[in-house]
Amino acid sequence: MDDEQLPRQEPEDPRPQQQRVPAFNLPPVILGSLAVLVAVFAIMNVPSWSDDTLNWLYFTFSFIPARYAFPLSQQGLEWLWTPLTYSLLHGGIEHIVFNSLWLMVFAAPVARRIGTLRYVIFWIFSSAASAFLHAALYWGDQTLLIGASGVVSALMGAACRFAFPAMDGRRVSMGQAHRNPRLTVLQSLRSRTVVAYIIMWVAGNALVAFGITLVGDSSQPVAWDAHIGGFLFGFLLFALFDRQPREEEPEALPLEE
Repeated sequence: MDDEQLPRQEPEDPRPQQQRVPAFNLPPVILGSLAVLVAVFAIMNVPSWSDDTLNWLYFTFSFIPARYAFPLSQQGLEWLWTPLTYSLLHGGIEHIVFNSLWLMVFAAPVARRIGTLRYVIFWIFSSAASAFLHAALYWGDQTLLIGASGVVSALMGAACRFAFPAMDGRRVSMGQAHRNPRLTVLQSLRSRTVVAYIIMWVAGNALVAFGITLVGDSSQPVAWDAHIGGFLFGFLLFALFDRQPREEEPEALPLEE
């Protein structure tokens, strides 16, 4: 009787298997945001629209500070939805591409951290905060405000509270940045990385305020003040939307007498 041969077992490879990381590993809500921006841009650029139709669309969905300088009872309801809808409109291909790229970079860690619902609420409130700071500085102005730059700036400000390397030297990959503990405002301002980023961001907006644009059409006015309003909203008020506990301060040791 022949001996049965047991199946030969191959030696296990001691090397850890590396998982393939997709090139665009974006949360679904970010992909949805980008899809909405692109869809709205496509609708606003339908070749068959007449000038009257385009004027109506921009008037109905753009933010106009002058609306709030007159009694609301004497006008339509545009004042109610335009603090949000203006953030979905863009004036040109460079405008939407630039905002979309920054959205992919800074919105992803925020969305992973706070979830879909809180992200949508954050978008709504940061859009309104950006618009109303612009309105406060240009009260009664009839210029139309459009673009998601204020919301993107708010997401940048929110990311400063957790996404950059922590002060204790810990470093994680950008894909895991949402797991970092949230820093307080003062802790963030003690981080050299955060301060350096804020300085560069403010410098870029200062150039815009003086009419020097690094990207896009320099002939088009840029609402730098809306950027400031959004950034301050995200940086100062991110804790209201965060669901992660704040990093605990180390307890002070008792003094020996």
